[in-house]
Amino acid sequence: MHHYWTGEAPWVHHLEEDARRSSFLLPPSGTSYVAWLDGAEMGNEQGLFEQMSVRLRFPVYFGWNWNALSDCLRDMKWVPADHYLIVIERSALVLQECVEDRETLLGILNAAGRRWGHGMDQPGKSFNSLLL
Repeated sequence: MHHYWTGEAPWVHHLEEDARRSSFLLPPSGTSYVAWLDGAEMGNEQGLFEQMSVRLRFPVYFGWNWNALSDCLRDMKWVPADHYLIVIERSALVLQECVEDRETLLGILNAAGRRWGHGMDQPGKSFNSLLL
């Protein structure tokens, strides 16, 4: 069983149908923030940015582009926590209108996880994404 609350790779997880029925480990001690997103509402860039902005409580200065998404996911000071978990339900529907952008999204999520997990200024913190 994977542990979704560490600062170690991998930072993006995809659960097959059978694994979804099993429970995953609870977060370690400290504060945790879990954001549930609906992949059906994220079929294009606009929908993805909207879901991310609302569910992760992005600040008003969020720039509604890939660079701004990356910057916000690597910061998160407006929602202070020790551990962050993004859960995307119906992930197969994410960016279905622009499939080429899926790799961009996964790269950004992975880079955010790496930054949180290996950031010298944030020991013991984690950022993971779970695709259901």
